[in-house]
Amino acid sequence: MTVATITIVAPGAQTTVQDLAGRQGLWDVGVPPSGAADELSFALVNAAVGNPDGAAGLECVLTGPVLTTDEDRLVSVGGAATRATIGGRPLRPGRVVRLPAGIVLDVGPLDGPGMRGYVAIEGGLDVPRVLGSRSTFILGGFGGQEGRPLAAGDVLPLGRRENLLSPTPVELPALSDSWQVRVIPGPHGAPDHLTDEGVEAFFGTSWLVDHRSDRTGVRLVGPTPDWARTDGGEAGLHPSNVHDSAYPVGGIMLSGDTPVIVGKDGPSLGGFVVPAVVIEADRWMLGQLRPGDSVELVPVTMGAAAEAIQARRAWLADLRQEPVAVGAGMSGSERPKDLHQGGAGPTSPAYTIRCAGERHLLVEAGPAELDLTVRVWIHLLAQALRHDRPAGVVEIVEGVRSLLVAVDSSRLGLVELAERLAFLAAGLADPATVVLPAREVTLPIAFDHPEAHEAMRRYATSVRPDAPWCPDNVEFIRRVNDLGRRDEVFEIIQAATYLVVGLGDVYLGAPVAVPVDPRHRLVTTKYNPARTWTPQNAVGIGGIYLCVYGMEGPGGYQLVGRTVPVWRISRTDEQPWLLRQFDLIRFTPVSAEQLAHERVEIAAGRADLRVSPATFSIADIHRIEQEAPVDIATLRAKRRAAFEAERARWGA
Repeated sequence: MTVATITIVAPGAQTTVQDLAGRQGLWDVGVPPSGAADELSFALVNAAVGNPDGAAGLECVLTGPVLTTDEDRLVSVGGAATRATIGGRPLRPGRVVRLPAGIVLDVGPLDGPGMRGYVAIEGGLDVPRVLGSRSTFILGGFGGQEGRPLAAGDVLPLGRRENLLSPTPVELPALSDSWQVRVIPGPHGAPDHLTDEGVEAFFGTSWLVDHRSDRTGVRLVGPTPDWARTDGGEAGLHPSNVHDSAYPVGGIMLSGDTPVIVGKDGPSLGGFVVPAVVIEADRWMLGQLRPGDSVELVPVTMGAAAEAIQARRAWLADLRQEPVAVGAGMSGSERPKDLHQGGAGPTSPAYTIRCAGERHLLVEAGPAELDLTVRVWIHLLAQALRHDRPAGVVEIVEGVRSLLVAVDSSRLGLVELAERLAFLAAGLADPATVVLPAREVTLPIAFDHPEAHEAMRRYATSVRPDAPWCPDNVEFIRRVNDLGRRDEVFEIIQAATYLVVGLGDVYLGAPVAVPVDPRHRLVTTKYNPARTWTPQNAVGIGGIYLCVYGMEGPGGYQLVGRTVPVWRISRTDEQPWLLRQFDLIRFTPVSAEQLAHERVEIAAGRADLRVSPATFSIADIHRIEQEAPVDIATLRAKRRAAFEAERARWGA
């Protein structure tokens, strides 16, 4: 049987295959959902041609594609695609028309308002699913058409037309260059991170969309936040720094002093404060924010957010009815009340369960410092939830001292989930007595790798040349840790054994790790603002943590070198992330040339990481602390003093 296809005559600026739901259940290993950035416009044009929710279509930016089909198909365009033509005749957004075989559909320029256009074709695009979705994740290089934007000459198969719904024209949301985006305040805020005045200013500002925004995140330009503290302690020199915690899509993290709204291709885990989360009903707007647009962040109640998404679902379920306008429901800038607080017990830390938007719960345990006993307790709680998982739990993501749980809000309420978590927490084992299965993994590292220095150079050239970590990150680490020689930074990294305490820190199975021995814990700060480019598998340090970047992309850790891939996707069922929680990592120095060879071999599947069985327990940490308490205390005091001296130099 012949398969119908579309042919890309001209690809436009960046046209990708996307679907609605994207990838679910892999946020904990750094795989973003991807999918349509403006999910509302995409859902509407897909429904207009009669496609089911899971059908894939096209998303384009700035300039749309030119395409033809080899079989007559119904089509509809939406979003910012207001100048599309079929055979030279205008095509109104939201209207359903027949695209005859061989006739050209030209989506045309997307001049605004809005940033992204969508094309739905009857039957959808039948490209292969990768990790459960047809959506393209360009930075990861998978999904859609070979993991990349479409190119001229690409031929894509179309899905079958049997059993589709009847087509119907749709009313698309209005686009603008001035937006009011509703948000739920928190999970972070005053008085622990921002001042009361700082929170009010955050919500009272008319922000501008920065030109460096994309599918990973929308950067906002405006006033410097009014911080309630001077630094993030062990998490980093800047007050925006926190011990690594998972972000919700739509979460507004403060990357240094810059608000960044986490996008559909955004990072799942990172070390920045999140003072607000965009409500589910307004998340579509993030896909249409154009550089130079103004954005007001309007705080609303949880009830208003629930009412808005219920009205949206009712509309999408019956497109014949008029869309219901739901008021803003202003609530002021206070965070929703905590859903549960657990006191410290003989074998458990104090913890708080609070809302992170209306679709996520955030559990934060212990004081705001690294405590590996707390980290093990978080892991035990996550495992208990995985084994006793309520219907409607979508993601379970472990942080250093936190646990983020995402839900399908149509199936599970946050109050019910908080009660389940509190029940599970009461029955956990003593983390001090647990022995966890682990592996010892040896990774080659090329210190001072040329690509790491290229990232430093680009940052100094295009972002912030006066940053104290420019031009050399390693020299900055030496200075803030009061080391005598630059090479001492490399010697300490080589001597350390790193414990993996998180996966997906800057995407795709990337580990965030901390030295088991406190004497090896170099302390530094994250970039402010973050880099826009980092080479794949660069190795960096931020706060007391080390990470390996899973892929090329943005980042904020101070770079020291480069290693081999920690992610390898294939067409088999092989697990693509190569590291696991609580792995013990050791680094072996190699030349840049030798590393290049090992990188190619591992990426091709001809070699693998060097692994041996191991275990991890809190008793291992206590033994080290008992062996050298004076050395550990002396080093901590020395590094803190160097930290303070560096900050004083910034203000000089």
